[in-house]
Amino acid sequence: MKKSRKILPKIYMAMLIIFFYAPIIYTVIFSFNDSKSLTKFTGFSLQWYEKMFNDRVMVESIFNTIIIAVFATIISTIIGTIASIGLSKSKKIVRAVVEQVNDLPIMNPEIVTAIGLLMFFTALNIEKGFWTLLIAHIMFCTPYVMLSITPKLRSLDPNLADAALDLGATPWQALIKVIVPQIMPGIISGALIAFTMSFDDFIISYFVTGNGVSNISIMVYTMSKRINPSINSLSTIIIVIITIVLILINVIPILKERKEKV
Repeated sequence: MKKSRKILPKIYMAMLIIFFYAPIIYTVIFSFNDSKSLTKFTGFSLQWYEKMFNDRVMVESIFNTIIIAVFATIISTIIGTIASIGLSKSKKIVRAVVEQVNDLPIMNPEIVTAIGLLMFFTALNIEKGFWTLLIAHIMFCTPYVMLSITPKLRSLDPNLADAALDLGATPWQALIKVIVPQIMPGIISGALIAFTMSFDDFIISYFVTGNGVSNISIMVYTMSKRINPSINSLSTIIIVIITIVLILINVIPILKERKEKV
């Protein structure tokens, strides 16, 4: 009985790992398949990677996705940081109301947000395309940034900024050199969440884009109706990039700690 109790959790954990990672491994393996088959591996080949980079539509979609994700992350992080710091110094009623409004895009189904943005751009007679896509991504990324930064601000000593001012710092110096470094983990977390949300968004992007502008998720949706192994190649590259970023995020703080100890 004791052995079974020890073995069962391990089996359960192994099954979970297989369930989560088997599709990723499958995608990576079949991105190097020599044939179009998605069920039978016939041999090693890089032809799908070559076709992917030679496909102008696919390359443009990748470019649009990266550009929009980067700009949406930067802008939403700046807006979210400033708004969070401002709210931390506001009255409780104002702070409570704004926080409730900020939570609405997060709690709302994406289809509701998508339809709302579509009607908004249509009512203002704004031509849908790259800029509407960017504005929409900034809009739904900002609440996540604020949600990540707010707990860090609440944990700060409320007299920290006043102490910096009393010691001769200007308001700008108190903000940049005192407050921002203290909430930097929250800012980084919010930026990473914003980038991830923007990078793989489909529903909102599908409703607010136009003029042939598409991101990776829209392109994959349109390609899913026909067999195209280039999707596996694109997915593999994305997996590799995300893996590298995650490794750097986890390794860099460890290296910094070691340097500080030395």
